[in-house]
This record gives sequence, structure tokens and C-alpha cells, in this order.
Amino acid sequence: MPMAEITIVPVGVGASVSDYVAEALKVVKRSGLKYQLTPTSTVIEGDLDELFKVLKEMHESPFSKGAPRVVTVIKIDDRRDKTITMEYKVRVVEEKLRRG
Repeated sequence: MPMAEITIVPVGVGASVSDYVAEALKVVKRSGLKYQLTPTSTVIEGDLDELFKVLKEMHESPFSKGAPRVVTVIKIDDRRDKTITMEYKVRVVEEKLRRG
């Protein structure tokens, strides 16, 4: 399943951006897509068309809260030879760490 990692940085709004991050996460929650919040980004799983729609809406969300500029970084992992999930990718690496 495709997944995307997104980091949204509103510029010109001060040092704290947690209100803007929370607003962007509301977009993901409304979409019903599976997501994982990390300290510096959000990873979202879903159909590629749905992902693009949600990513665009997330990018737009800081503007609706008054940000004059937004820098967004998006990374997409789209593996088509087998179905993978966020949990699968983490589990495989953790298993290899345990084996040494």
C-alpha cells in the first residue's frame, strides 16, 4: 500500500507550530486514512489518489490559519510487487536488529 511522509512548516508564524500541525492532522483524521504522527512528520497510508488529495489539503491548512508562507516536504513510498504497511516496515527492521 502506498504511504507518504509529510512535513509542513508554516513560515512567519513564530517558533511554535503545534497549532498548525494539529490543524493539518484534523485533515488526516477526517479522511479516515491510517496515519502515524512522529516528532518531525506524519506518515499516512492509503490509495495514491486519496493520499494526494489529503496531502494537498494538509499543505493548504496553515494558510487557512493565517500563515503567510508554507514549506512542505513530501516523500512517497509506493511498492507494487507486494503489499506493505507502516507496521510491516518497522517490524522487519526490528526483527533484524534482534537477530544481530
